Amino acid sequence: MVDNSPVSTGTRIVRREIAGSSWRVEADICIVGAGISGISAALEAARLGRKVVLVDGLPALGGQAVNSIIATFCGLYSNGANGYQFTHGIADDILRDLGKLAGALHYQRRPLTTVVYYDEIALSRWVEESVRQAGITVVVGAVLRNVTVEGRRIKEIELATRYGDVKVRATGFVDASGDAALTWQAGFDCREPLNGPVYGTQMVVLENIDETHLPSMAEIGDRMKEKGDAYGLFRRECIPFAIPGRNIVALNMTHIENPLDPLKASVVALEGKMQADRAVMFLRKEFPACFANSRVRAYGLPGVRQTRWIVGTRQLTLADVRAGTRFPDAVARTAWPVELHDHSTGHVWQTFDDDHVHYVPLGSLIPKDADNLLAVGRCIDADTAALSSVRVMGPCIAMGAAAAHALDLAGNGSVQQIDVAALAKRLHDNLESTR
Repeated sequence: MVDNSPVSTGTRIVRREIAGSSWRVEADICIVGAGISGISAALEAARLGRKVVLVDGLPALGGQAVNSIIATFCGLYSNGANGYQFTHGIADDILRDLGKLAGALHYQRRPLTTVVYYDEIALSRWVEESVRQAGITVVVGAVLRNVTVEGRRIKEIELATRYGDVKVRATGFVDASGDAALTWQAGFDCREPLNGPVYGTQMVVLENIDETHLPSMAEIGDRMKEKGDAYGLFRRECIPFAIPGRNIVALNMTHIENPLDPLKASVVALEGKMQADRAVMFLRKEFPACFANSRVRAYGLPGVRQTRWIVGTRQLTLADVRAGTRFPDAVARTAWPVELHDHSTGHVWQTFDDDHVHYVPLGSLIPKDADNLLAVGRCIDADTAALSSVRVMGPCIAMGAAAAHALDLAGNGSVQQIDVAALAKRLHDNLESTR
């Protein structure tokens, strides 16, 4: 039978205008960066009734939590085998909703702390659906081109996308970019590591492993130290994240530089996958009972730990972390170890006692010369070692929520003059709850 129904064949001829055209969006709060801290800020601001625009340079939401396949919620619980949850808000929602999906979460209660492994596809869909249902305006695949600043306030940002330029005007802004990109483009002071890079990680997910023969971190690490040269391995330690019953493992066993030079960054992205391939070959050869039949299911985007961060009204220091300093303007807490990846073959790992808690002050989120901008996640103001203990998922979620509330309290005023007691009341669960 022949289908003779009409088919549209019409086209039109178009040509780009010389001056170009821009799409314009207005919001109460604009968040640059859709990683876990940015998602937390966006959803919390939407719950407060604010009109929210969420921007990211990737064509998808979720940042490193999804696209670099971090695979673990770290810093979410207090220390000890029976630790309590530090951070709530969207953390509660994620644990509840992913907990309903078979094999999407796995709690590993260690003597040190509780770590939660997650399926990155399940988390990705949770993020996307939560943002959609919250009515948040999303601009993805957007590169920050220009920032308009008047006095101490950001007025507008200009974004370049493959479909044209977008201008976003907002009352308040959140820099959740990870690299302090918004703060940097606005012309405010930033910090960079003084003594060389802090290394990131190229994650890889292996499927079809035999998890009944999964070697321990110590076994893999010892073999890497012994035979790493033969395989051309750069890093000499491995942290495998496996959800039982899935025969899948996410591997953290590479170290890649995180340059802010765009050309070097592109080269490093390729080198990271080469490192991952060598690591997979090593596992197949050295631990065949587990990995002989494995294959790569996914390579994450290059993981980044620390590159550039803001100069705040207060800097969190290693001494503050070790002392567990409780700041009057505290907005987040954790007990995660100092985890500093500042040398190529391994990392510094300094743990704390079971009753230890350290805090993040609001001052570390506020660029010192800005009135309507906060930074969250790995670009807050801290010394290099202190930052390594608070840039993990738990406190990042708490920082995102705090930024949303701080901007809500500030309104058209300055985030540097809000009532910190009122903010602490709003953030009670993330600062006081032991449930």
